[in-house]
Amino acid sequence: MHYMDIENLSELQVDRADTSDWAALAKIDSVAAAGDQARRDAIRRWCENGVVLVARDASGPVGYSVLEYTFFEQGFVTMLMVAPSAHRRGVGARLLTAVETVCTTAKLFTSTNVSNHPMQQLLQRVGWHPVGLLHGLDDGDPELFYLCDATDGGGRSRGR
Repeated sequence: MHYMDIENLSELQVDRADTSDWAALAKIDSVAAAGDQARRDAIRRWCENGVVLVARDASGPVGYSVLEYTFFEQGFVTMLMVAPSAHRRGVGARLLTAVETVCTTAKLFTSTNVSNHPMQQLLQRVGWHPVGLLHGLDDGDPELFYLCDATDGGGRSRGR
């Protein structure tokens, strides 16, 4: 079994997306579904690069996450998206757990806008903590950076 293949708890499974998944992911992504071509292109590129984990239930994809290593060569969750119909069902938490499991670096970061309270609550609930604030990306809405608490001082406690 490949390290990113199916993780099955309850009726939700998380596995690596393949190139053919991009259109279905674009349909559940609120930005892409609203017609943002740049987001659609990004989803396609992420799928082609093999950096997407997708959460599926019996109805199909209900969320996805993107794990890249372009943030000071550390793991970074570039995107976490849950279909509006699947909010408050644990999909985001499952995706973050899956990302923590497959991340190969000592540290794992993500960020969200200060205005995104649901994401901040999710990150705190699953054990991430804020580590910095960056002004200037989105006018009037600073970016809050988080670090996964799964580190043990010398490396990640999972995924190594």
